[in-house]
Amino acid sequence: MAFTLKINGTPHDVDVDGDTPLLWVLRDVLGMTGTKFGCGLALCGACTVHVDGQAVRSCQTPVDSVGDSAVTTIEAVGETPQGKALQKAWLELEVVQCGYCQSGQIMSAAALLAETPKPTDDDIDAAMSGNVCRCGTYQRIRAAIHKAAA
Repeated sequence: MAFTLKINGTPHDVDVDGDTPLLWVLRDVLGMTGTKFGCGLALCGACTVHVDGQAVRSCQTPVDSVGDSAVTTIEAVGETPQGKALQKAWLELEVVQCGYCQSGQIMSAAALLAETPKPTDDDIDAAMSGNVCRCGTYQRIRAAIHKAAA
């Protein structure tokens, strides 16, 4: 089926089955490899993108459910005030170790800051609970979110 997806402000025409996960359309069809495959079950958060500003797991989001919604990926999140502040804080606090989960972490954090500009530790923990970091940088992630919110 033919779909026109609005990704990072640009329309993209794709011809895929409607049940194809958005993740594979982004990575395999459009070549946007910043969004990562982790578990394929929406449990790890590595594939997080925004659909109309909401953090969603793209591995479990069928492309036919996206419709006219605006999709934002890690490639463009730095164009938002929250994304830019988070990327700066991530670098300043040296959050990244292996880096694999970081695009999903930043996408979830950006959605949090867009909705809750001054989050508490509990807000951060709740918003980030679906994002797994195998390197265990959770304390630095929380600190970076607080720094970006300041």
